[in-house]
Amino acid sequence: MMKPNLMEKLLDGVEVKWEFLDKVSDYEQPTKYLVKSKNYSDDFDIPVLTAGKTFILGYTDEIDGVYKASKNPVIIFDDFTTANKWVDFDFKAKSSAMKMITSKNESEVLLKYIYYWLNTLPTELVEGDHKRQWISNFANKLIPIPDLQIQEEIVRILDTFTELTAELTAELTARKMQYKYYQDKLLTFEEGDVEWKTLGEIGEFVRGNGLQKSDFAESGVGCIHYGQIYTYYGNFAYQTKSFVSPTLATKLRKAQKGDLIIATTSENIEDVCKPLVWLGEDEVCVSGETYIFKHNQNPKYLAYYLQTPMFFDYKKQNRTGTKVIRVHGDKLEKFKIPIPSLTEQNRIVSILDKFDALTSSITEGLPREIKLRQKQYEYYRNMLLSFPKGEV
Repeated sequence: MMKPNLMEKLLDGVEVKWEFLDKVSDYEQPTKYLVKSKNYSDDFDIPVLTAGKTFILGYTDEIDGVYKASKNPVIIFDDFTTANKWVDFDFKAKSSAMKMITSKNESEVLLKYIYYWLNTLPTELVEGDHKRQWISNFANKLIPIPDLQIQEEIVRILDTFTELTAELTAELTARKMQYKYYQDKLLTFEEGDVEWKTLGEIGEFVRGNGLQKSDFAESGVGCIHYGQIYTYYGNFAYQTKSFVSPTLATKLRKAQKGDLIIATTSENIEDVCKPLVWLGEDEVCVSGETYIFKHNQNPKYLAYYLQTPMFFDYKKQNRTGTKVIRVHGDKLEKFKIPIPSLTEQNRIVSILDKFDALTSSITEGLPREIKLRQKQYEYYRNMLLSFPKGEV
């Protein structure tokens, strides 16, 4: 005989009612709370919110028309994408294309319970394009309503997981700040301390060629497309996400172990010229809009230096384009970089590698821990809020 699961133990025979969502919740348009100025600054106090992924767009100094969510928490719901956020701090809103959801009666249905249940709904429930989703779709969903004590216990359990993830995320943010501090400190040299050379003096830039996303194959020779450098890879790679046929590979330029692969095109200044160190044993094909940088230095040292404020300022001054930003090879060749001994490069890399693993790795460190906790939270959320379907 199967042991009763957590849900069965929690309910312990208690009946669950099903109600239409609009029968237990109210909505309000954010018209009264819309921000007027676009003059955002971290020096201001009131956050400006969107229900989408960005969430906090910035901070405003406007003090009129502030929603007091610190006293009355609210769910903000994007009326087009159905993205939603729990908000328990005062704010102003950016767009009227969202709803502000509250409970009709907290003594019967907890708003936090509604919030957690909303996030169990699969994305395929979204219907149509540019349709106001709350009224036309979500308000008509049936939500299970257990006893208030059961709701409180479900919220308590899920809040615990949420708080743990938030603590880990805060820890990751602190470690990233610490990492940046040590990175900048370790990679700051005075003119007389070390020899300074241009990248063109210590290596050679070879332009990638020909590879399109449509050329990807299920297997074959490993390849790296320039867009993957800032959307998929971290600082270093031992194997590739994508492949091309052996026939096409003969026509493409290749990086070897220790080479840097540099994306020379992006839509923003942060990603342009992001370096990726290839550490795989086999050669790897690269696409156009990249440079392969061949050299005889510690490749990780070079990659770390190309992420410093010094290089950021240089590429910002030497970029071309606005929508599509580029930095050409002749500009990269002229960038000056401090060249300590290989022994010192190795020491610096050893320290920064530890921080990189802690703050960036999806196979170890805090990002992995956060991902695991998020999966655990989603598992228990879906289990706790999966009730046998009843009648209204």
